[in-house]
Amino acid sequence: MRINVDRDICCGAGMCVLTAPDIFDQSDEDGLVVLRRQPEAAEADVAREATQLCPTGAISVADEG
Repeated sequence: MRINVDRDICCGAGMCVLTAPDIFDQSDEDGLVVLRRQPEAAEADVAREATQLCPTGAISVADEG
């Protein structure tokens, strides 16, 4: 799984951080999404949920493999 974040369309809602705080964070400077790390296989479901909850679609998931 590979997660991509587009900070240009992020609105800083923070749903990703609330849903998957081990994977996402928000920048202290502007509040926009920051990808902390790629999720482990066991975290795939929560990463996908965070992606679906993003109100602007700034986060996308691509399966590798």
